[in-house]
Amino acid sequence: MRIAVVAALPGELIKIVDTGWQRRPSQDKSVMKWIARSADEEWVAVCGGMGADAARRALVEAEADGRIDRLLSIGWAGALTDATTAGKTYIASIVIDAQTGERFDLTDGKRNLILISTARVAQEPEKRRLAATYGGVMVDMESATLVRLAQMRGIPVCCVKAISDEVGEDLPDFNLFINAQGQMRMGAFLLDVAMKPKYWKPLVRLGRNSAAAAVSLASAVLTILSGPKDFEEINRTGNVDWS
Repeated sequence: MRIAVVAALPGELIKIVDTGWQRRPSQDKSVMKWIARSADEEWVAVCGGMGADAARRALVEAEADGRIDRLLSIGWAGALTDATTAGKTYIASIVIDAQTGERFDLTDGKRNLILISTARVAQEPEKRRLAATYGGVMVDMESATLVRLAQMRGIPVCCVKAISDEVGEDLPDFNLFINAQGQMRMGAFLLDVAMKPKYWKPLVRLGRNSAAAAVSLASAVLTILSGPKDFEEINRTGNVDWS
């Protein structure tokens, strides 16, 4: 069995791949790739940047060495309501593409935890609009694309998201600093925020929350990878504890 773990950014994967995964060269130089193996499984972790195009490139890279049998869409997400807590990890039961209005139900169960995917990093006013319009509690930029591609391939998919920023956080407009490959132009971003003290404390909180979220995310993903891979059960219950 081959399982793909697809993220947007290296920071979302670092606590996972630091457990002994091997870095591998990528055919697509915009994508980073790691491989790990168990007795009868191969796990491939990839990150290609933020947004739908980057997610597609990352999945293509994951499939370059063979068919994928399971797909995990993982990473940081923004909170849309107070129903989620910064630093903690959640399993989506429904994913909605805010660009197309498509709704992807990941389980037939009664759990209703909605993840919204958007084309841009959502700031506070947009977060509140998404919550009101779709009933969402989390927002990212990649999961709808990955779920759509997984369902087209008949691959079980699970969206594992850790909250990096709360709904009311006043953060800079990151969209101004994302390049065509979905990567942050960090030099330009840091130069800009250096002149805007109102963002310093929120960015410190974002960094602290993102670090906690990366640890929580790694724990959930590694637990899934070590378990029976029943993605329907995970999506139905939102639980990855197999004990």
